[in-house]
Amino acid sequence: MPEVSKMKKPDVKIVLLGDMNVGKTSLLHRYTERKFKDTVSTVGGAFFLKQWGPYNISIWDTAGREQFHGLGSMYCRGAAAVILTYDVTNWQSLAELEERFLSLTDTANHDCIYAVVGNKADLTDPKAHLSKGPDVTSDDRTECDEERMEPEVEVLSACPTPPASPASLSGVMLNKQVTTEEAASFYGRILRYKGLDEKSSFPAEKMCFETSAKTGYNVDALFETLFDLVLPSILRKRNENQESPTVDLEECRGAGNKRTRSSCC
Repeated sequence: MPEVSKMKKPDVKIVLLGDMNVGKTSLLHRYTERKFKDTVSTVGGAFFLKQWGPYNISIWDTAGREQFHGLGSMYCRGAAAVILTYDVTNWQSLAELEERFLSLTDTANHDCIYAVVGNKADLTDPKAHLSKGPDVTSDDRTECDEERMEPEVEVLSACPTPPASPASLSGVMLNKQVTTEEAASFYGRILRYKGLDEKSSFPAEKMCFETSAKTGYNVDALFETLFDLVLPSILRKRNENQESPTVDLEECRGAGNKRTRSSCC
Protein backbone atom coordinates (compact mmCIF):
# COMPACT_ATOMS: atom_id res chain seq x y z
CA MET A 1 0.00 0.00 0.00
CA PRO A 2 1.42 3.43 -0.88
CA GLU A 3 2.73 5.74 1.84
CA VAL A 4 0.42 8.62 2.64
CA SER A 5 3.12 11.22 2.04
CA LYS A 6 3.74 9.95 -1.50
CA MET A 7 0.12 9.17 -2.34
CA LYS A 8 -1.36 10.88 -5.37
CA LYS A 9 -4.93 12.03 -5.42
CA PRO A 10 -7.11 9.30 -7.01
CA ASP A 11 -9.09 10.19 -10.11
CA VAL A 12 -11.71 7.50 -9.55
CA LYS A 13 -12.75 4.82 -7.06
CA ILE A 14 -13.48 1.12 -7.59
CA VAL A 15 -14.86 -0.97 -4.69
CA LEU A 16 -14.81 -4.72 -4.06
CA LEU A 17 -17.84 -6.08 -2.20
CA GLY A 18 -18.69 -9.61 -1.14
CA ASP A 19 -18.96 -12.07 1.71
CA MET A 20 -15.93 -13.18 3.69
CA ASN A 21 -13.71 -15.90 2.18
CA VAL A 22 -14.76 -15.29 -1.43
CA GLY A 23 -11.25 -14.05 -2.26
CA LYS A 24 -11.60 -10.26 -2.65
CA THR A 25 -8.23 -9.49 -1.06
CA SER A 26 -6.54 -12.28 -3.02
CA LEU A 27 -7.91 -10.87 -6.29
CA LEU A 28 -6.49 -7.49 -5.44
CA HIS A 29 -3.10 -8.92 -4.46
CA ARG A 30 -3.01 -10.95 -7.66
CA TYR A 31 -3.60 -7.88 -9.79
CA THR A 32 -1.41 -5.40 -7.91
CA GLU A 33 1.45 -7.69 -6.81
CA ARG A 34 1.25 -10.30 -9.60
CA LYS A 35 1.17 -13.24 -7.19
CA PHE A 36 -1.19 -15.26 -5.02
CA LYS A 37 -0.99 -14.80 -1.25
CA ASP A 38 -2.80 -16.47 1.60
CA THR A 39 -4.59 -13.62 3.37
CA VAL A 40 -6.50 -13.03 6.57
CA SER A 41 -9.98 -11.53 6.64
CA THR A 42 -9.98 -7.80 5.99
CA VAL A 43 -10.86 -5.65 8.98
CA GLY A 44 -12.89 -2.58 8.00
CA GLY A 45 -11.38 -1.72 4.64
CA ALA A 46 -8.14 -1.03 2.79
CA PHE A 47 -7.24 0.46 -0.55
CA PHE A 48 -4.56 0.31 -3.20
CA LEU A 49 -3.68 3.10 -5.62
CA LYS A 50 -3.14 1.89 -9.17
CA GLN A 51 -1.40 4.05 -11.78
CA TRP A 52 -3.10 3.38 -15.11
CA GLY A 53 -1.50 5.50 -17.81
CA PRO A 54 -1.86 9.13 -16.66
CA TYR A 55 -4.67 8.24 -14.23
CA ASN A 56 -4.73 7.19 -10.58
CA ILE A 57 -7.36 4.63 -9.63
CA SER A 58 -8.09 3.72 -6.02
CA ILE A 59 -9.29 0.14 -5.53
CA TRP A 60 -11.03 -0.43 -2.19
CA ASP A 61 -11.06 -3.83 -0.50
CA THR A 62 -13.88 -4.12 2.02
CA ALA A 63 -14.57 -6.52 4.87
CA GLY A 64 -17.11 -9.27 4.29
CA ARG A 65 -17.78 -9.96 7.97
CA GLU A 66 -21.21 -8.96 9.16
CA GLN A 67 -19.88 -6.84 12.04
CA PHE A 68 -18.28 -4.48 9.50
CA HIS A 69 -21.32 -4.45 7.22
CA GLY A 70 -22.32 -0.88 8.05
CA LEU A 71 -19.01 0.47 6.73
CA GLY A 72 -19.71 -0.76 3.21
CA SER A 73 -21.96 2.14 2.21
CA MET A 74 -19.29 4.59 3.35
CA TYR A 75 -16.65 2.92 1.19
CA CYS A 76 -19.03 2.86 -1.78
CA ARG A 77 -19.72 6.59 -1.60
CA GLY A 78 -18.68 8.16 -4.90
CA ALA A 79 -17.62 4.85 -6.46
CA ALA A 80 -17.45 4.74 -10.26
CA ALA A 81 -17.45 0.92 -10.32
CA VAL A 82 -18.34 -1.87 -7.88
CA ILE A 83 -17.09 -5.46 -8.15
CA LEU A 84 -19.64 -7.80 -6.53
CA THR A 85 -17.68 -10.95 -5.74
CA TYR A 86 -18.87 -14.47 -4.93
CA ASP A 87 -17.35 -17.96 -4.68
CA VAL A 88 -18.34 -20.24 -7.59
CA THR A 89 -18.31 -23.24 -5.20
CA ASN A 90 -20.68 -21.60 -2.70
CA TRP A 91 -24.18 -20.63 -3.86
CA GLN A 92 -24.90 -18.80 -0.60
CA SER A 93 -22.12 -16.30 -1.35
CA LEU A 94 -24.09 -15.18 -4.44
CA ALA A 95 -27.30 -14.94 -2.43
CA GLU A 96 -25.52 -12.79 0.16
CA LEU A 97 -24.62 -10.26 -2.54
CA GLU A 98 -28.29 -9.60 -3.20
CA GLU A 99 -29.46 -9.84 0.41
CA ARG A 100 -26.70 -7.90 2.19
CA PHE A 101 -24.41 -6.07 -0.19
CA LEU A 102 -26.43 -4.65 -3.08
CA SER A 103 -28.11 -2.00 -0.93
CA LEU A 104 -24.68 -0.71 0.13
CA THR A 105 -24.15 0.55 -3.41
CA ASP A 106 -26.90 3.17 -2.98
CA THR A 107 -24.15 5.70 -2.15
CA ALA A 108 -22.20 5.00 -5.34
CA ASN A 109 -22.27 7.38 -8.31
CA HIS A 110 -25.53 7.44 -10.25
CA ASP A 111 -23.66 6.15 -13.32
CA CYS A 112 -21.72 3.51 -11.39
CA ILE A 113 -20.71 0.39 -13.33
CA TYR A 114 -21.32 -3.05 -11.80
CA ALA A 115 -19.34 -6.23 -12.39
CA VAL A 116 -20.39 -9.66 -11.06
CA VAL A 117 -17.35 -11.83 -10.38
CA GLY A 118 -17.23 -15.53 -9.49
CA ASN A 119 -13.85 -16.27 -7.93
CA LYS A 120 -12.09 -19.63 -7.27
CA ALA A 121 -12.85 -20.85 -10.79
CA ASP A 122 -9.71 -23.04 -10.65
CA LEU A 123 -11.60 -25.34 -8.25
CA THR A 124 -14.31 -26.13 -10.80
CA ASP A 125 -12.93 -25.43 -14.29
CA PRO A 126 -9.72 -26.98 -15.69
CA LYS A 127 -9.25 -24.09 -18.16
CA ALA A 128 -8.91 -21.70 -15.22
CA HIS A 129 -5.57 -23.34 -14.44
CA LEU A 130 -4.21 -21.48 -17.44
CA SER A 131 -4.01 -17.74 -16.93
CA LYS A 132 -5.36 -15.38 -19.59
CA GLY A 133 -2.56 -12.87 -19.89
CA PRO A 134 0.80 -12.52 -18.08
CA ASP A 135 -0.60 -13.05 -14.59
CA VAL A 136 1.20 -16.23 -13.60
CA THR A 137 4.94 -16.09 -13.03
CA SER A 138 7.27 -19.06 -12.90
CA ASP A 139 7.35 -18.68 -9.10
CA ASP A 140 3.56 -19.01 -9.02
CA ARG A 141 3.71 -22.20 -11.07
CA THR A 142 6.28 -23.64 -8.68
CA GLU A 143 4.08 -22.79 -5.70
CA CYS A 144 1.07 -24.35 -7.40
CA ASP A 145 3.01 -27.52 -8.18
CA GLU A 146 4.10 -27.79 -4.56
CA GLU A 147 0.54 -27.27 -3.35
CA ARG A 148 -0.74 -30.21 -5.39
CA MET A 149 0.30 -32.51 -2.55
CA GLU A 150 -1.51 -30.47 0.11
CA PRO A 151 -5.28 -30.76 0.64
CA GLU A 152 -7.34 -27.58 0.37
CA VAL A 153 -9.00 -28.10 3.74
CA GLU A 154 -10.51 -24.62 4.11
CA VAL A 155 -12.06 -24.53 0.65
CA LEU A 156 -13.50 -28.02 0.92
CA SER A 157 -15.12 -27.25 4.26
CA ALA A 158 -16.74 -24.14 2.77
CA CYS A 159 -18.59 -26.20 0.18
CA PRO A 160 -20.99 -28.93 1.31
CA THR A 161 -21.14 -30.59 -2.13
CA PRO A 162 -19.03 -33.70 -2.75
CA PRO A 163 -16.10 -33.54 -5.19
CA ALA A 164 -16.94 -34.16 -8.82
CA SER A 165 -13.72 -35.27 -10.49
CA PRO A 166 -10.11 -35.92 -9.46
CA ALA A 167 -8.27 -33.02 -11.08
CA SER A 168 -7.37 -29.57 -9.79
CA LEU A 169 -4.45 -27.77 -8.24
CA SER A 170 -5.30 -29.33 -4.89
CA GLY A 171 -5.92 -32.75 -6.38
CA VAL A 172 -9.72 -32.56 -6.30
CA MET A 173 -12.31 -30.74 -8.43
CA LEU A 174 -15.38 -29.31 -6.73
CA ASN A 175 -18.93 -29.04 -7.99
CA LYS A 176 -19.78 -25.63 -9.36
CA GLN A 177 -22.71 -24.24 -7.37
CA VAL A 178 -23.22 -21.00 -9.33
CA THR A 179 -23.65 -21.15 -13.11
CA THR A 180 -22.82 -18.33 -15.51
CA GLU A 181 -26.56 -18.07 -16.24
CA GLU A 182 -27.32 -17.47 -12.56
CA ALA A 183 -24.65 -14.79 -12.38
CA ALA A 184 -26.06 -13.11 -15.51
CA SER A 185 -29.55 -13.24 -14.00
CA PHE A 186 -28.25 -11.52 -10.86
CA TYR A 187 -26.63 -8.82 -13.01
CA GLY A 188 -30.03 -8.20 -14.60
CA ARG A 189 -31.57 -7.80 -11.13
CA ILE A 190 -28.86 -5.27 -10.25
CA LEU A 191 -29.84 -3.16 -13.25
CA ARG A 192 -33.52 -3.33 -12.31
CA TYR A 193 -32.73 -2.45 -8.68
CA LYS A 194 -30.85 0.60 -9.94
CA GLY A 195 -33.66 1.54 -12.31
CA LEU A 196 -31.36 1.17 -15.32
CA ASP A 197 -32.49 0.26 -18.81
CA GLU A 198 -31.02 -3.14 -19.66
CA LYS A 199 -30.90 -2.33 -23.38
CA SER A 200 -28.75 0.77 -22.86
CA SER A 201 -26.56 -0.81 -20.14
CA PHE A 202 -23.50 -2.96 -20.64
CA PRO A 203 -24.55 -6.57 -21.39
CA ALA A 204 -24.14 -9.34 -18.85
CA GLU A 205 -21.64 -11.20 -21.02
CA LYS A 206 -19.32 -8.19 -20.73
CA MET A 207 -19.84 -7.56 -17.01
CA CYS A 208 -19.90 -11.09 -15.56
CA PHE A 209 -16.52 -12.75 -14.99
CA GLU A 210 -15.20 -15.98 -13.55
CA THR A 211 -11.72 -15.59 -12.09
CA SER A 212 -9.06 -17.38 -10.12
CA ALA A 213 -6.87 -15.32 -7.82
CA LYS A 214 -4.74 -18.43 -7.36
CA THR A 215 -3.80 -18.92 -11.02
CA GLY A 216 -4.47 -15.39 -12.27
CA TYR A 217 -7.19 -16.56 -14.65
CA ASN A 218 -9.20 -13.58 -15.97
CA VAL A 219 -7.93 -11.23 -13.24
CA ASP A 220 -6.24 -8.77 -15.62
CA ALA A 221 -9.25 -8.90 -17.93
CA LEU A 222 -11.56 -7.98 -15.03
CA PHE A 223 -9.69 -4.94 -13.80
CA GLU A 224 -8.61 -3.60 -17.16
CA THR A 225 -12.13 -3.90 -18.57
CA LEU A 226 -13.38 -1.80 -15.66
CA PHE A 227 -10.56 0.73 -16.07
CA ASP A 228 -11.57 1.21 -19.70
CA LEU A 229 -15.23 1.61 -18.76
CA VAL A 230 -14.65 4.17 -15.97
CA LEU A 231 -12.50 6.38 -18.23
CA PRO A 232 -15.48 8.66 -19.07
CA SER A 233 -16.02 9.21 -15.32
CA ILE A 234 -12.36 10.18 -14.91
CA LEU A 235 -12.49 12.66 -17.79
CA ARG A 236 -15.77 14.16 -16.58
CA LYS A 237 -14.41 14.57 -13.05
CA ARG A 238 -11.27 16.30 -14.35
CA ASN A 239 -13.36 18.67 -16.46
CA GLU A 240 -15.52 19.51 -13.45
CA ASN A 241 -12.42 20.22 -11.37
CA GLN A 242 -11.06 22.54 -14.05
CA GLU A 243 -14.36 24.42 -14.26
CA SER A 244 -14.65 24.68 -10.47
CA PRO A 245 -11.08 24.88 -9.16
CA THR A 246 -10.56 24.29 -5.47
CA VAL A 247 -9.06 26.96 -3.22
CA ASP A 248 -5.84 26.15 -1.35
CA LEU A 249 -6.46 27.56 2.16
CA GLU A 250 -2.78 27.38 3.12
CA GLU A 251 -1.83 29.56 0.14
CA CYS A 252 -4.60 32.03 1.06
CA ARG A 253 -3.35 32.23 4.64
CA GLY A 254 0.20 32.78 3.43
CA ALA A 255 -0.88 35.58 1.11
CA GLY A 256 -2.92 37.19 3.89
CA ASN A 257 0.04 37.13 6.26
CA LYS A 258 2.25 38.82 3.66
CA ARG A 259 -0.28 41.60 3.14
CA THR A 260 -0.57 42.09 6.92
CA ARG A 261 3.18 42.40 7.34
CA SER A 262 3.55 44.89 4.51
CA SER A 263 0.79 47.09 5.90
CA CYS A 264 2.49 47.27 9.29
CA CYS A 265 5.70 48.84 7.95
